[in-house]
Parts: sequence; C-alpha cells; structure tokens
Amino acid sequence: MNIDRLVFAFAGVFILASLALSQLHSINWLWFTGFVGVNMLQGAFTGFCPLAKILAAFGKEPGSAFQK
Repeated sequence: MNIDRLVFAFAGVFILASLALSQLHSINWLWFTGFVGVNMLQGAFTGFCPLAKILAAFGKEPGSAFQK
C-alpha cells in the first residue's frame, strides 16, 4: 500500500474508534474526531500531512497526493 491509502486507512480507523469511544466511554472523544478531520482538511489544502512524513521516513512509497 502506498502512503495515500495508508493515511486514509489510519484516518478511518481513528475516526471510527473515536466515535465508538464517544458512545461507550465519554462524549469528549469527539474532540479527537474533530482533530483528525481538521488534519485531513488542512492536508487537502497544504499537502502537508504529519502521518505521510512519518510513513515516508519508514520507506513507504508516496502516492499522487503526498508527493514531495
């Protein structure tokens, strides 16, 4: 899998996990959902994604969205 698909997969898992935790534990977990959403939005406009940088450092190949 390339970086783009891994970023989408991580974001999806984090959003679903925080939604589940907000229902099972505390509604404050929705702040984490918002944080993930804001990071995805700023990544769409700036092209900067912290997770993409980390995955690139581990040697994953970039897709078309997060090329240098």
